[in-house]
Amino acid sequence: MNSDLERLIALQRLDSATDAARRRLADEPERQKALETRLESARQRVTHAKEQFTANQAARREIDKEVAVHQGRLSKYREQAMAVKTNIEYHAIQKEIGHAQAEIKTHEDRMLERMLEADDLTAAVKKAEADLSAEQKAVDGDRKAMTAEHTELQASLEQNAVERAGIVAALDKQTLAIFELVSKRRNGVALAEARDGICTICHVRLRPQVFNNVRRNEAIIQCDSCNRILYFVAAPAAAAQNP
Repeated sequence: MNSDLERLIALQRLDSATDAARRRLADEPERQKALETRLESARQRVTHAKEQFTANQAARREIDKEVAVHQGRLSKYREQAMAVKTNIEYHAIQKEIGHAQAEIKTHEDRMLERMLEADDLTAAVKKAEADLSAEQKAVDGDRKAMTAEHTELQASLEQNAVERAGIVAALDKQTLAIFELVSKRRNGVALAEARDGICTICHVRLRPQVFNNVRRNEAIIQCDSCNRILYFVAAPAAAAQNP
């Protein structure tokens, strides 16, 4: 293989790896934001569960107050019943007593419903808190992994820069200029593999003679369509069959 072409292939791999590392580093704020969003969502579920439990407690206190009011009325009506002198007064008081008893029964039923609801809400609060704890642990793990990845990516960028400088120093200047111009115009991808007579990036069919020349990997040849520098990768030889 042409030595400059071989260097260009290595250079393209380095540049692609460097670009990927930089994009990954640039994504860190968004990934951190996504982690915080996960935590905030779990916190909100805990807050919502606690608010529902608090509302349940407040409703139970209100029911207690209403029961106390009706019990007070019931006691008053029973005292009045002892002092009535006519059947009409007696029946009127009994009607009020029955109404107060019905109200007490209604509120007691409501209280029972709220107490059963409180059991479910208590369980919901505990589950939400457990989910938050688990999410916090998971996010802490993801943040630790991100920190380790950041260090690794930074190290790879430094290593790639050193290797790139060595390759660039050994390259023919004109060949390097072609590579850099195409890379700038083609979003950082200056090389393309030619396979089955086609440029694998722009997917345009190469002229037969051009493809035959590319197959030799002996010269710097550009795609007529996208101007990328072409190279050919030979298929691996078939493994010898066992006798």
